[in-house]
Amino acid sequence: MPYEPPTHTVERSLRATTGAKIVAGVDEVGRGAWAGPVTVCAAITGLRRPPEGLTDSKLLTVKRRTELAETLRSWVTSYALGHASPEEIDDLGMTAALRLAAVRALEGLPVRPDAVILDGKHDYLGSPWRVRTVIKGDQSCVAVAAASVIAKVQRDKMMAELGADHADFGFADNAGYPSPVHRAALEVRGPTPFHRMSWAYLDALPQWRHLKKARAWAEARVPEIEGQLGFDF
Repeated sequence: MPYEPPTHTVERSLRATTGAKIVAGVDEVGRGAWAGPVTVCAAITGLRRPPEGLTDSKLLTVKRRTELAETLRSWVTSYALGHASPEEIDDLGMTAALRLAAVRALEGLPVRPDAVILDGKHDYLGSPWRVRTVIKGDQSCVAVAAASVIAKVQRDKMMAELGADHADFGFADNAGYPSPVHRAALEVRGPTPFHRMSWAYLDALPQWRHLKKARAWAEARVPEIEGQLGFDF
């Protein structure tokens, strides 16, 4: 399916209106998974022309996404990854876990960005970062698209490695997200050490429901964050 390539329009706007010289694009992956970390990539690209075919990672085949990520790692000015573990997600809630992962990524960059372009409509990063949220930024903004691809490929690789000792769960294929294989393995074997134990999927597992971890965070702190998925896939 043809798609419009991402541009530097938002970055140019930020530079013109705020005086920002260094702008990072930020995107996450793993928010809706039952298992594994949430991963955030922060990428700085400058205003150079991006590699051919760059777009939201979800629009790319696995082969093309993997190839593009390899190209992007040397093409971007700099990038860094941050992760929040399943335990941190359970303890903090998704909004705070996303912020933790994003701050880890941003602080991992060799230079501190003057401004951040954040994919989506909710600013989960907040002060002291200067943030511009962009709906579908992973399709329209070069730096966010680059971050999207790098984050997705890196987390998929991590999940395949984590799943080496849990082959029945199919982590190499589903990356910890809901799938029939994942559900079947949960019903038989129960959650692994890599599962998020405060999440709603456990409500549909009578034999494992007693393992569900009580939330230490208030519902009001996680507005409109996707991820509390049941078995309706």
